[in-house]
Amino acid sequence: MMTNGKAALAYFFGILVAAALTSEARAGDVPQVEVVRVPDGGSYPQAQTDGRGRIHLLYAKGDPARAAVYYVRSDDGGRTFTRPIPVNSVPRSAIIVGTVRGPHLALGRGDRVHVAWMGSDEARPRAVGKATPMLYTRLNDAGDAFEPQRNVISKHPGLDGGGSVAADGGGNVYVAWHAPDGAEGEANRTVWLSRSRDDGKTFEEETAILPEKTGVCGCCGMRAYAGTGGKVFIVYRTATRQVHRDIHMLQSDDYGQSFRVAASDPWNVGTCVMSTAAIAQTSDGVLGAWETTDQVRLATLAPGSNDVKLLTVPGAAKASKHPAVASNRLGQSVVAWAVGTGWNKGGSAAWQVFDDRGRPMSVQSGRREGLPVWSVPAAVALPDGSFRVIF
Repeated sequence: MMTNGKAALAYFFGILVAAALTSEARAGDVPQVEVVRVPDGGSYPQAQTDGRGRIHLLYAKGDPARAAVYYVRSDDGGRTFTRPIPVNSVPRSAIIVGTVRGPHLALGRGDRVHVAWMGSDEARPRAVGKATPMLYTRLNDAGDAFEPQRNVISKHPGLDGGGSVAADGGGNVYVAWHAPDGAEGEANRTVWLSRSRDDGKTFEEETAILPEKTGVCGCCGMRAYAGTGGKVFIVYRTATRQVHRDIHMLQSDDYGQSFRVAASDPWNVGTCVMSTAAIAQTSDGVLGAWETTDQVRLATLAPGSNDVKLLTVPGAAKASKHPAVASNRLGQSVVAWAVGTGWNKGGSAAWQVFDDRGRPMSVQSGRREGLPVWSVPAAVALPDGSFRVIF
């Protein structure tokens, strides 16, 4: 017969085992994760799936300081891809050096592909004062070529870290970047947003959107995402007093007219951390990922709520950067990130799957060597619930 202490211990252990089994089995089978290499020897993949489960993928090739960008699509879960279509109409006009810069992809109305990127020193057209442009293009109506690239900066140049693009099913397209608001210096940088109401045909003059003056980490990237019902999310890193380099997730409920801080993650560090961020839609909210204290952090935001859950991704120890996220129809999620990369140095891609309660699934994590210099992993979910990690 067990003593009371042993009985209690056995009971507690049974609860833990049951919880673990429940975590692994909640939404059916454990989701499959397949690793896919970027086709054509490309790097810096950016991917998204549409309502039909097709994977839309961007990648860069050539000189990372003056790169070309290509677009492909896969209709079979990443096993094969269509013929590459050039994205930038001016050769050598993209830059991925630093990893915080590079092309971003968004799917809009009718699954039209929208792309925005920070221009290289050879990019045309230039921004005001012959400054570095924030370039935009979209797939044409026939779906067989991209329109000539355009600069969307009207009055506020000063790119350092790259910008981002978002689009929704109602024809709204948003291009965001950070640049000085008058005076120079990180403390005087702000986030600018240019909006299109006609599927990217025309763009309004940019407006400053920060709800408070926080500055922006100059050589850090950012991420934009547009949901339904007028919701727009933008993640950026602050630079208050040079040492408060906190992540702020901004949320708009009125199609980008006004924003509030929906989530924040403090990090006091006196140097530019050259970080990026990711956002994805979940079955019941938004999922964000970014770097804090040299580790990857995951945030879940429920709709209509200020209840933000933050956790550190297990296995994402020091030297983990540049996350990508995706969520499937079962509420399960995957986070992929870069490990061991640095200035002019490649590394590896790692990933971790979470169940529908946000708990890591121990049987679904991994790491693969061979991440190219200046590259990042991408992650997508397919209709069958499986995930693809692309690098």
